Amino acid sequence: MTIKRALISVSDKTGVLELAQSLHQLGVEILSTGGTAKLFRDHQIPVKEVSDFTGFPEMLDGRVKTLHPKVHGGLLGRRDLPEHVAAMQQYGIENIDLLAVNLYPFEATVAKANCTLEDAIENIDIGGPAMVRSAAKNWNDVAVLTDAAQYVEVVNELQANNGAVSKATRFKLSVAAFNRIAQYDAAISNYLSAIDFAETETAGKPVMSQFPGQMNSSFVKVQDLRYGENSHQQAAFYRDVYPAPGSLATAQQLQGKELSYNNIADADAAWEAVKSFTGPACVIVKHANPCGVALGANALEAYSKALKTDPTSAFGGIIAFNGTLDGAAAEAVSKQFVEVLIAPDFTPEALAIFTAKANVRVLKIALPQSGNTAWEQGRNAVDSKRVGSGILLQSADNHEMQLADLKIVTKLQPTPAQMQDLLFAWNVAKYVKSNAIVFCGNGMTLGVGAGQMSRVDSTKIAAIKAQNAGLSLQGSVVASDAFFPFRDGVDVLADAGASCVIHPGGSMRDEEVIAAADERGLAMVVTGIRHFRH
Repeated sequence: MTIKRALISVSDKTGVLELAQSLHQLGVEILSTGGTAKLFRDHQIPVKEVSDFTGFPEMLDGRVKTLHPKVHGGLLGRRDLPEHVAAMQQYGIENIDLLAVNLYPFEATVAKANCTLEDAIENIDIGGPAMVRSAAKNWNDVAVLTDAAQYVEVVNELQANNGAVSKATRFKLSVAAFNRIAQYDAAISNYLSAIDFAETETAGKPVMSQFPGQMNSSFVKVQDLRYGENSHQQAAFYRDVYPAPGSLATAQQLQGKELSYNNIADADAAWEAVKSFTGPACVIVKHANPCGVALGANALEAYSKALKTDPTSAFGGIIAFNGTLDGAAAEAVSKQFVEVLIAPDFTPEALAIFTAKANVRVLKIALPQSGNTAWEQGRNAVDSKRVGSGILLQSADNHEMQLADLKIVTKLQPTPAQMQDLLFAWNVAKYVKSNAIVFCGNGMTLGVGAGQMSRVDSTKIAAIKAQNAGLSLQGSVVASDAFFPFRDGVDVLADAGASCVIHPGGSMRDEEVIAAADERGLAMVVTGIRHFRH
C-alpha cells in the first residue's frame, strides 16, 4: 500500500520533524493541526491545516478539530469495497493513508503532585484516540504511528519500497495502537475511579484513594519463557508500561543463558533485598529466601561473609551486590555454581572472569536515585496476589525502621553495636518468608529459618543451619518477623546462644514473653510493626 496522504497531529514533538521531512521527500501530502502544523511551516515543510481539509474550523479551544467525517471517513473507508469508494467520492472524502498521533500527556499530568482535577480532565484526549482507533481498525488500508520510536522503521520501509508499507507492518502498528489506547484508557479509569468526589469538592483538590473503584493493569511482554515454575507450566515475563528506575524490569543482561521463570522471581527477591542496604552488601537467594546476607568493607568481604551462612544452599543460587563488582569479588564468586549474578556495574576484570562461564546470567541494574515516590525510588507502591477470580492489593511493605523507632522493653539494654546488628537482622527478616527467624552478628546472617508454620520450628531450623555451617550463635542477635505468641520461642533462641531479640510485639502474652527474656538474660527490642511475607 503506497502512502500518498498523511495526517500528523502530536503532543510530543520528538522526531516529528524528521518524519515529516522524510514523508515530504517521498511526495506525501501532509495534513496537520495547531502547533504541529505551525512547527512544520516554521521549518518550510509544506502542510495543509485539517480545518482547510475538512472545511470546518477548529473550535471550543481545540476540543473539536479532527472529529469530522472527512477525517474519519478518510481513515475508515475501505479501498476494496466499491460502495465505500462510491460514498467517499459522493461526499468528497479523500483517503488518509498514514496517521501519526500521540496523545495528550494524561499520565504525566496526573503524576504531578500539584495536579488538579481540572488539569487532569483537560488532558484527556478525545480526538486523538478516536482517530487512532479508526486507523487501527482499518489497518489493511492505513498505517498508524503512536510512538516516536516507530518513525525510523516506517520511514526506512517507505524509502526501501517506493513509498509503500507492508501488510505485516501495518498490522503490527495496529496492534501497538490498540495497546496504547488500552493503556491510556486504563490510566484515566484508574485515576478517576480513585477520586472521592464529595471530599474533592470540599477540599478543592483531588482526594485520592490508593485503591480505585476499578483497577486496570497494563503490562508489556518482555519475553516468553521456556516454562514456568515447573516444566509442565507455560510462562512469560511482563513489565510495567513505565517500569520504575532501578527495578528488575530495567535489567540489562550482559551474558548467559535465557532467564527462567524461577531465575526472574529469585533475582527480584535478591535485588530488592540488597538495594535496601546503604553500605557494601551481598545477598544470596535460594528459592525466594535469602540464605546469606552480609555487609562488608567491600564487595569481596560482603560476599565472603554472606557465603558462610549457608554455603550448601548458596550452590546454584542468585547472588546480588549493591555496588560495582570488581575482579577480586568476581574471582571469589566464580569458584561456586551461580545461576544469576546481579550488580549495578562490573569492572572489565569482573566481566572477563565470567566470560569463561558463559552460562552464568549476568544482570546489570542501575541503583535507583532518591525520590519522593516509591516509583522514583525503584520500589513498588502496591503489591498484588492473584486469588480465585480475584486479586488482593495492598500498599507495599516499604517501611524503613530507624533506631529512634525502637523500644527496649527488658531490663538488659543492647549495646550500640548490638542495636546496629538488630536493625540489620530486622531488615533481612523483611525479605524472608514467614514465619521468619534470622540470627545475625557482626553485619552478617548466621542462621535463617524460613517459611515454617511454627515460629519455634523456624528458630530451631535457623540454629541447625548455623551449626551445619560451623557458625557460633553465642552472643548473636535475632529478628522475628512477627511477635512471639508464647515464651517457648524465646527459650529456644536463648538456648541457641542469642543475646538480643527484635520483634514487633503486640501479643496478648507480651508480658510473659518479656519476663522470659529477662529471666534468660536477653535484651528485647520491639518495633511496633511486623514483616509477614507470604
